[in-house]
Amino acid sequence: MGEAERGEAAPRQTVTYFCHHDHRSVIAFSVEADVPDTWDCPKCGMPASLDSENPPEAPRIAPYKTHLAYVKERRSDAEAASILDEALASLRSKRKAGEIIF
Repeated sequence: MGEAERGEAAPRQTVTYFCHHDHRSVIAFSVEADVPDTWDCPKCGMPASLDSENPPEAPRIAPYKTHLAYVKERRSDAEAASILDEALASLRSKRKAGEIIF
């Protein structure tokens, strides 16, 4: 197996990208390809750039929010207290009527 069976290799250029964790990634591109300014580091997944002196910062990821956190964003404390009082009144009336036994 050699180039005779597979044909001539396309001309390539190698480009080095640098991430915030001091990883160096050498990526081969076709000579005709447009080289992107940023590339995801294959070692850590963080963004990498062509500038070794100023690699891009790690992106800020919003923390996971629980369902309760989203509810608290939509409702004020007064609204929550009103809804709780309404639900407790409904539960107590159902218990008094014998619909709920516990």
